[in-house]
Amino acid sequence: MAAARWPDLPFMAVLPETAAAYGIAVGEISYGSAATEIARLTSAYREAGITAAHRVGLLLENRPAALLHWLALNSLGASIVPINPDLRSVELEYLVGHSEMALAVAIPSRHADLRRAGLALVVGPDETPPMVGLRAGRLPHDECALLYTSGTTGMPKGCVLPNAYFLEAGRWYAEVGGLCALREGVERMLTPLPLFHMNALAYSAMAMIQTGGCLIVLDRFHPRSWWASVAAARATIVHYLGVMPAILMQSPPSPAERDHAVRFGFGANVYRRLHAEAEARFGFPLIEAWAMTETGAGAVIAATHEPRHVGENCFGRVAQEIEVRIEADDGTEASQGELLVRRAGADARRGFFAEYLKEPEATEIAWQGGWFHTGDIVSRDTDGSFRFMDRKKNVIRRSGENISALEVEGVLQQHPEIRTAAVAAVPDAVRGDEVFACIVPEHSPDDPARIAAEIAEWCRTRLAYYKAPGWLAFVDAVPITSTNKIQRGNLKALAAELCETGRAIDLRHLKRRGE
Repeated sequence: MAAARWPDLPFMAVLPETAAAYGIAVGEISYGSAATEIARLTSAYREAGITAAHRVGLLLENRPAALLHWLALNSLGASIVPINPDLRSVELEYLVGHSEMALAVAIPSRHADLRRAGLALVVGPDETPPMVGLRAGRLPHDECALLYTSGTTGMPKGCVLPNAYFLEAGRWYAEVGGLCALREGVERMLTPLPLFHMNALAYSAMAMIQTGGCLIVLDRFHPRSWWASVAAARATIVHYLGVMPAILMQSPPSPAERDHAVRFGFGANVYRRLHAEAEARFGFPLIEAWAMTETGAGAVIAATHEPRHVGENCFGRVAQEIEVRIEADDGTEASQGELLVRRAGADARRGFFAEYLKEPEATEIAWQGGWFHTGDIVSRDTDGSFRFMDRKKNVIRRSGENISALEVEGVLQQHPEIRTAAVAAVPDAVRGDEVFACIVPEHSPDDPARIAAEIAEWCRTRLAYYKAPGWLAFVDAVPITSTNKIQRGNLKALAAELCETGRAIDLRHLKRRGE
């Protein structure tokens, strides 16, 4: 339908740095040209025997081929399994086995890895898939894609996403209005986010398809060339992760930061102390939003209308089509607690994921009581605005006080000598939990104990005393997922190990009320 309406408009564009990274052509691909290529791929897959009974892995990074193969496979009713290119042997073995994919379309450099992971049939994006040995099964719930969660606290879960999930995502973006109003046939959306993640695959791609916009996907976020890419893309919209504005703010101001046509940025978790300053410096609003792979557009919330409460971790107010409940630990409704969501009306799960593949018990637990339990701690103001506090599992309970690991990380990340900060709870015999900070320094400290004490003191000038680190360790790296999220389970284990082996610096004696 999009190709019929806008055959000559650009559907995708490849910038020079992305083309160089991937060895592909620079330039734009029109909707008409994309439709022709999708039809060719569809015919090849049909002749190879691909049907609605198959899952096909895609390890194509952020190349245009990833979207073209997805749309071709979807036209046959097949489901895709986007594969994170950073996965290695054990992770690939789990993904291949758990998803039961029939074959994978992958960049040549990863064919051997996928075969070692147990997948016999692997082809390149320009190769014809063989018509032999295709493992088939019965795909549930009109499945369009199987996306795996990042596994921050355990093994990744396979989220079964039906076609309606993607259609709803595009519809939501096209109709949300306010500061995020999309103009048909005009918008050019630049994103460095990965196509194996729901943001780029569902929201960015589907929003552009539904409105005749152009999608420009970078191979990754390049801080030094970001503004050059924004200009070259002629971007009107950019998508971001919270860490991106913080990194860009570390560079000296330059005219390039304002030499663009960007109307808004769309993302989440921008550091609240930098939010207003970043908007003023870059010249466009950073629209904070909330969603999960599981919720899709079934319960997306975004600060698309004023007041946005900039710098207060606010992600907006809910639309009429969404029902929300904030639940305290004892199950009662409260103004601060875990966010529970569902779709208003007869179908509470409309727009959500269908299920966790092969984990019916986990699916039912997530939907306990008819509400989807997000695991996010939020608060709601009198005007209906929601503020994100932290993940439920990241809340540190010290002497009866709830401390957000995310808040402490945001403050630590602003210290000029800290490259990366990750915060977790460690057990404390007196106070229940204590705040532990893993720090990747800009420079190796000559006197770690002294620098640790200075960092803790610096924190106490910006946070309540009890939120400052009670333990601190300098490390070479913190455990993160491929989407740059902290692996909370591994971080907690690392923090405990560093304490037990005497490699952490004890700062608890410095935490005194009123000082």
